[in-house]
Amino acid sequence: MKAKGILYLIPNVLVLETGLDMMAPVVKKVIAATSYYLVEDFRTVRRFISSLKLGLNLEEIHMEKLDKKTPDPQVRKLLDPVLNGQDAGIISEAGCPGIADPGARAVAWAHQLGIRVVPLPGPSSMFLALMGSGFNGQAFTFSGYLPIERKERIKAIKELETRALKENTTQLFMETPFRNNRLLEDLLEQLDAKTLLCIASELTGEGEMIRTRKVADWRKEKPDLHKIPAVFLIGLS
Repeated sequence: MKAKGILYLIPNVLVLETGLDMMAPVVKKVIAATSYYLVEDFRTVRRFISSLKLGLNLEEIHMEKLDKKTPDPQVRKLLDPVLNGQDAGIISEAGCPGIADPGARAVAWAHQLGIRVVPLPGPSSMFLALMGSGFNGQAFTFSGYLPIERKERIKAIKELETRALKENTTQLFMETPFRNNRLLEDLLEQLDAKTLLCIASELTGEGEMIRTRKVADWRKEKPDLHKIPAVFLIGLS
């Protein structure tokens, strides 16, 4: 019986053209030896691989789309080459696959099919933000994206604040970059003035900001986060 391939979870950069600085040697080694990928966005992944300067011919690399709209039977079918012995990599839009990322769907199938899953080290906006916040790093919850509908989003914000303050559990969440300012407006309007809010934006980039302040102070000096990747945290210092 032919041995199955390996499914590698390959981190992507958080900021374009930082791959040479941010990526561990093992990541470059795996990418240099892999020719089949499941990706969210073809263009993003091509630019990432090119930035590593590995001398690869992108025309020889086969990519299949895997996003939240991919039908579940198709997700299963995308793993057929791995079942037949070919190694594959999952690369998300940014950061680590499987964390607030549709790559988790392929990973779930891989476990059902007995395929070995190997996560590789790399930048994670969630953990970088948590490390730099000064909040509780022993008990925390990552809620991913909050609801788009404003009424539900406000309800979620209130619940996260209550949990953070009553349980001393750091609450992390994020938003699509072009909706960041809308989320920030709701946070500053709905959170108590004394609540601590950390904003971590453009992590690993030249404009990186990680700052923890009371909501009252953020109201006096509100950053413009439009189209800037950011993670938000509520907690106790």
